Amino acid sequence: MIAINQDKLISISTAGEVVAPRMPGLPGMPHVIGRDGKAVIVPSFGSIVYNVRVGDSVFGWVAENVHPGVSIKNREEAPHVALHNLACVGNEATVMSGVAKGAKGAVTGKSGRWSEHVIISFEPGALEKMAIGDRVLVKAFGTGLKFKDAPNVLAKSLSPRLVEAWGLQAKDGALHAPVVGTVPAELMGAGSGLSSDGGVLDIQTADKELLKSAGLSDLRIGDFVAFQDCDATFNSGFHKGAVSVGVVSQGDSYRAGFGPGVTILLTSRAGAIKPVQKAGVNLKGLLGLG
Repeated sequence: MIAINQDKLISISTAGEVVAPRMPGLPGMPHVIGRDGKAVIVPSFGSIVYNVRVGDSVFGWVAENVHPGVSIKNREEAPHVALHNLACVGNEATVMSGVAKGAKGAVTGKSGRWSEHVIISFEPGALEKMAIGDRVLVKAFGTGLKFKDAPNVLAKSLSPRLVEAWGLQAKDGALHAPVVGTVPAELMGAGSGLSSDGGVLDIQTADKELLKSAGLSDLRIGDFVAFQDCDATFNSGFHKGAVSVGVVSQGDSYRAGFGPGVTILLTSRAGAIKPVQKAGVNLKGLLGLG
């Protein structure tokens, strides 16, 4: 296994409640104004989504940035900031109230501005028993993770569990990370300039030809992708030669400048991440999600 500082990391309890679906006050809401100028009303942001799972396509859903599975948020602002920033992809989640009490799941990503949810995968049987308002505990573990043989790579929202499953390798000071494809800088969308610890960076999908030429037209929720010329050390943004890697955590968008949201897991301003393209690098298989 790649050498990390796991023995020094803190495992800490955070918690939130299953949230109702939201339609924030974006321009035109409750309508979504699409990039074609058409207005639609569709499900958006959060709740319990029964029929979209990690491993499904990001495209084609009649929804705006659909979150697969369950979305949670803490009602209190300061505890929510802790939940949203400390929860890491791959962390264990447990339902603490309601009919589904005791059900176990795994954090699969986050959402950014307008919702700020932590997204969790549960088995279909557990989803059917859960209700809005149910309390969910997340055993947050991974914040501060470092790679002993790749000091110029910064980890974000990345659990030791996922490090072990992902197949990362350190060579000559660089981290070699399996991904399904690389996002060119011109397709970086919403999320640029915003927090890379508690949010997402969208892949713009309006230009279908560029998306296809980049090999991203068959993306699935849970796929791992790299962003070329993207520095996410603090906020995500363009920096020539930088590389960031993340996991697709939510579905496509109708809006210009938006698209599938990616939770950033690795970043290197110095370009010390080497994406290794490999088919099928997806959370579903890596974490054994049902």
